Amino acid sequence: MLLVLLLCASLFLVYNGSFYGSVRDANDTRTRRQEQEQPPGPTGVSFGPARPHPPALQGYSSIVDHKPLKMHCRTCALVTSSGHLIGGGRGEEIDRAECVIRMNDAPAAGGYASDVGRRTSLRVIAHSSMQRVLRSRNQLLNASQDAVFIFWGPSSYMRRDGKGLVYNNLRLMSQVLPALKVYIISWQKMLQFDDLFKRETGKDRRISNSWLSTGWFTMTIALELCDRINVYGMVSPDFCSRDPEHPSVPYHYYEPRGPDECAMYISHERGRRGSHHRFITEKRVFADWARTFDIHFYQPDWSPAPLPANRTVNGGVTKGCQT
Repeated sequence: MLLVLLLCASLFLVYNGSFYGSVRDANDTRTRRQEQEQPPGPTGVSFGPARPHPPALQGYSSIVDHKPLKMHCRTCALVTSSGHLIGGGRGEEIDRAECVIRMNDAPAAGGYASDVGRRTSLRVIAHSSMQRVLRSRNQLLNASQDAVFIFWGPSSYMRRDGKGLVYNNLRLMSQVLPALKVYIISWQKMLQFDDLFKRETGKDRRISNSWLSTGWFTMTIALELCDRINVYGMVSPDFCSRDPEHPSVPYHYYEPRGPDECAMYISHERGRRGSHHRFITEKRVFADWARTFDIHFYQPDWSPAPLPANRTVNGGVTKGCQT
């Protein structure tokens, strides 16, 4: 208990520096998809147990022994934190996926189970969300020790020389909860995430004074892990501008009195002073990826519009398949 208290106390520092980013190897995903003995099934259908010897994914290393993550899923339910999930009744459908992916401190089960499901196979967590995760450790950590936890953060926080705040605290957390499967993203991989964002958008993240969101990391990681990705709760890139009179929906389903989702997206997208997420820009990229890869959007249900006849999908992921 003393260790946990020390850990919580040490996490109140706030980081305001720049981030670095990460990329996926599209060849691996496409090769795995071609090697499947059977094609992906309909929404939410599980394919049974994962392969006995999943591939090693470089750039995600265990906090305990520094070995790479070994994980592969034929179907993934990527559950966002959006208020659009409430009232959808998709929980059982989500839980039927082979792997269920969640973000930060978004809760499952309890009163949310019917809409967001109960299972968690992978949780992607920003360094800035560690305090909230620890405060909810009984629900997120103790109850999910079969899940994999991937933490991302700036390289200065992840250094292993005793000066990395997040790394040190994760080591301490692994001593308190030794059964947890905790991984961090390497600084080389983080740089690849940045490069991917620039190739897909033409924008340098740091020059534009923006941060990659946890959603960006989660979707990109899912492309490495999963053959089919069913995304729940993510709106289309033009959702907020297409229907200005849409009902207000909370940014987080578990914070019903929190900020409105579209207001959050628009303010960040337009922000030029201070650091912001480019939520709408990221969603445009995800829509492009869905034209090439096995990505599907539910609650709300939508598909990317076909491209004009004179335009092709650009960007690093598509080009990466050819290199």
